Amino acid sequence: MPVKTFRPYTPSRRGMISADYSDLTVDQPEKSLVAPLRKAAGRNNTGSIMVRHQGGGHKRAYRIVDFKRDKAGVPGRVATIEYDPNRTARICLINYVDGEKRYIIHPVGLKVGDAIVSGPESDIKVGNALPLKNIPEGSFIHNVELTPGKGGQMMRAAGSQAQLMAKDGGYAQLKMPSGEIRRVPDACMATLGQVSNTDHNTLNLGKAGRSRHRGIRPTVRGGAMNATDHPMGGGRGKSKGGNHPKSPWNQLAKGYKTRKKKKVWDWMIVSDRRHAHQGA
Repeated sequence: MPVKTFRPYTPSRRGMISADYSDLTVDQPEKSLVAPLRKAAGRNNTGSIMVRHQGGGHKRAYRIVDFKRDKAGVPGRVATIEYDPNRTARICLINYVDGEKRYIIHPVGLKVGDAIVSGPESDIKVGNALPLKNIPEGSFIHNVELTPGKGGQMMRAAGSQAQLMAKDGGYAQLKMPSGEIRRVPDACMATLGQVSNTDHNTLNLGKAGRSRHRGIRPTVRGGAMNATDHPMGGGRGKSKGGNHPKSPWNQLAKGYKTRKKKKVWDWMIVSDRRHAHQGA
């Protein structure tokens, strides 16, 4: 995906980098695969804020994406490549030979008119979905299931891909983008290739207004608050008060381990992401 820069004819344009959307083929979604999406602005059913810094933003419609890829043995053809406001990746519309239409995550290299298929007997080709046990070692994959039949849960963001390292004892070992190597049941489905929109991490919003369009509200520093609102607030002038950095709920922000030990799943991780690069 090419990106677009601007001459600095305003201060906000100076650092702005946006997508040029030249990879898209249509500007309207398939109506039969669109559902309404109600905003919660980070609030629960009583109206209390559960997640801060959310609210406003442009109205969106949800695109129903096929993460399961369970239409085994039925060929389909790529009809369009489209923008999805609910995710960083592009999506593409697939027209199947039986007349059904579905959206899938668009992988790099899949073009309009290309044929795809899912199922154990599928060819090893970008866009095809197979169980991990049918995919050769060394292949790059995305939209990976964690539980067979549940649908893809990993490698769905723009530019994501995992590498299939090994298969043994009913499990496949995947190398994640973080460097972590973890086990996944080899009956889980995965799609070959890398997720599209690989330049997404180079974008720069350039101004606060573009964050507001995305439904992201401002974040206020704890030190700028009153003492009643934050453990780091209060004082005379811009005082830190000698306090260690903390969250609004008094949890230490630096060096304090917050991850719970999930003993049930720890054995699935072969090489931890925090130690994956130490020997390199």
